[in-house]
Amino acid sequence: MTRPATHILRLLKWGRVLARHGALRIIEEGRNTPAPVRRLCRIARFGTRQPAIPDYARAFQEIGPAAIKLGQTLATRPDIVGEEATRNLLSLQDSLPPLPFDLVRREIEDSFGAPLEALFASFEPEPIGSASIAQVYRATRPDGATVAVKVLRPGVRERFAQDIETYEWAAAHLEALGGEAARLRPRAVIANLKRWTLRELDLRREAASASELADAMKGYEGYRVPNIDWDRTNGRVMTLEWIEGIKISNMESLRNAGVDMPLLAKRLVLAFLTQAINAGYFHADMHQGNLFVQPGAHDPAGTIVAIDFGIMGRINRQARQWLAEILYGLTTGNYRRVAEIHFEAQYVPSYHSVEEFATALRAVGEPMRGKPVSELSVGQMLDGLFAITREFDMQTQPHLLLLQKTMVMVEGLATALDPKINMWDVAAPFVRNWIRDELGPEAFLADRLRTDVDTLLRLPALVRRIEERYPPKGGAPEQAPLPRVELIWARKRRSNHWSGYVAAAVGGGVAAWVLTLSGLLS
Repeated sequence: MTRPATHILRLLKWGRVLARHGALRIIEEGRNTPAPVRRLCRIARFGTRQPAIPDYARAFQEIGPAAIKLGQTLATRPDIVGEEATRNLLSLQDSLPPLPFDLVRREIEDSFGAPLEALFASFEPEPIGSASIAQVYRATRPDGATVAVKVLRPGVRERFAQDIETYEWAAAHLEALGGEAARLRPRAVIANLKRWTLRELDLRREAASASELADAMKGYEGYRVPNIDWDRTNGRVMTLEWIEGIKISNMESLRNAGVDMPLLAKRLVLAFLTQAINAGYFHADMHQGNLFVQPGAHDPAGTIVAIDFGIMGRINRQARQWLAEILYGLTTGNYRRVAEIHFEAQYVPSYHSVEEFATALRAVGEPMRGKPVSELSVGQMLDGLFAITREFDMQTQPHLLLLQKTMVMVEGLATALDPKINMWDVAAPFVRNWIRDELGPEAFLADRLRTDVDTLLRLPALVRRIEERYPPKGGAPEQAPLPRVELIWARKRRSNHWSGYVAAAVGGGVAAWVLTLSGLLS
């Protein structure tokens, strides 16, 4: 187990990077920042020159791969980091200089136990993409098919595990301080981040995610997923069909190819809603680098092709029903029903007033109704919702963080394609039809019959287990067990080593300052 002094030294080192980019100031000056965190910030920034305009994205990129993923998560949380930091973090690019090809070749050959030439007829040594976790190459199979080959960076799993362990340690100490820190549930947020990144670090899981999404979207015209080459895929290497298309960010090329941009924007929004609400399983990294468009002679919008399935979101059926009703309630102005759903899902504690919460929702929803995205957006709506979470003691719902992040991404892309699009006008008919099909009388009867029969079949097992386990309540899935973290102030009560950790923090700050100074002088 890593010693507390090691975690403190890592945090101080990262704190100095944040300070050099002016990104530590938001933590130190935050009105809800606990006093111990403020003191650690002062130690970390001692002797640095902080720029007037902070660059959060550059700071997270310099810290490393795990920090990049954390920064992308925080980009969806203006309630935690503020709107200025959110805008900056949205520009965070997950890209690093490529590794030498010799290391990549060795990684491929070691993982398959075969020479590269036995797997591929040709393999281009220059990567077409280089991110913090993996690099992507173009290759040709022995049968002549062109494929994309994704290879994990050597050592990235170990680096992630080390950094995430410190995140868990820091989150446990932050949450133990209580108050606002506990309401934001940093331990659960880091636990979700850990699960997402562990999936990204196993390329077999990513390949399985692509296959599952392809099955979920079979009936949706104009959206496809590349085919997986399972014979050339393992935990460290993934091979899939090569995609010829136009990047969705290349607006000029799309127009020159005759793509109907407003229709494409609408298709993108509906594809996301189909995944999130119909299937409960969605591509959660829908930025402009992960989407291509293949123009079609008989399809003015073209076909959207998604790549990079390392980050996927999943929502259970009950949460999808609540989500659909919330979206429909906001678009139609039924704030009372939206408020009731928040209480049913136990997102808002029962000691608050449904009527007061409905009024607060009205203050968020009314300004955006009937206006195009260019004037009011989903992102602004989420900002408004986050603003009232504190007043009504709403805890962070980690299972919805990916959904919020993806909604902001989709909105940004759709607006770029068609500045006049109204997300609510596009979403409302879809959500209304889904509610009719899923929550209407026929669906209710069918669902009730299916549920009752299933319950009867499971009755003997339920009786035996009823004293051992109860079904989870509320809209959030049951929280997975969190790692045990021994708090350093708990040690204080059992021994007199507390002074050692204080000395480690101070010593680490001084050491980091000396290292920084020596780097500037050299």
